[in-house]
Amino acid sequence: QVQLVESGGGLVQAGGSLRLSCAASGRTFSMYSMGWFRQAPGKEREFVAAMSGSSKITSYADSVKGRFTISRDNAKNTVYLQMNSLKPEDTAVYICAVVNAYSGSFTPSGSWGQGTQVTVSS
Repeated sequence: QVQLVESGGGLVQAGGSLRLSCAASGRTFSMYSMGWFRQAPGKEREFVAAMSGSSKITSYADSVKGRFTISRDNAKNTVYLQMNSLKPEDTAVYICAVVNAYSGSFTPSGSWGQGTQVTVSS
């Protein structure tokens, strides 16, 4: 099973930026589609963004389109989430995951990181 470790979370003011990283173990990282999810207190986990192994296909939640960018470096076994123009409603634990890709949609495969906290102050 793939081990995933996130980093880069923190406290930022509204309008600011953060870049999250997710380092994966294993030698077949480029074969996996990867995604970011988030979970705010008292809310269900929700999809944020995902990218195919080749980086050719990406998908974003409507709430983050135009503000967040997912990218990956297969040589470093790492996927990133650049978050710009952050809003207080972006406050959540951000969790990296291996996802399954099918017809342009991405669903969790069951491999999750432990998450990193992002807090956006108003």
